[in-house]
Amino acid sequence: MEQRISLITLGVSDLTRARAFYEQLGWRGQEVEETVFLQAGGGLALVLWSRDKLAADAGVPNPDTGGFGGITLAQNVRSRVEVDEVMATAGKAGAEVTQPARETFYGGYAGYFADPDGHVWEIAWNPGFTLGPDGSLTLPDFGAAT
Repeated sequence: MEQRISLITLGVSDLTRARAFYEQLGWRGQEVEETVFLQAGGGLALVLWSRDKLAADAGVPNPDTGGFGGITLAQNVRSRVEVDEVMATAGKAGAEVTQPARETFYGGYAGYFADPDGHVWEIAWNPGFTLGPDGSLTLPDFGAAT
């Protein structure tokens, strides 16, 4: 298996609401057969699809626990100011700010919000991570593995 991700699919309870939320954040997509496809940078796509249909397609139960699902999505940005701007835009679009932006243990600045379906996003500025002109992230050399 190649070391890459092509699509991230978010199971949503209301496709119209989810699409409207992401459009308020500036994302643009296409709806095909009750599925919204949003092109992201770096050859990655974000997909919004019915949570029930996604669970059935994957062959897994769909318990609506309402708690943390053990995964977050992250977007690294170019400055502390941009973190604050994205967090404010998300809040205005209806996100729940779960952790206001603050200084981090690694010398950066980050905050978290949950979209209307509870999917958690981190918005971060990390001085150690390089972003290309297209927003693509290049990890630093963390040193030899021990």
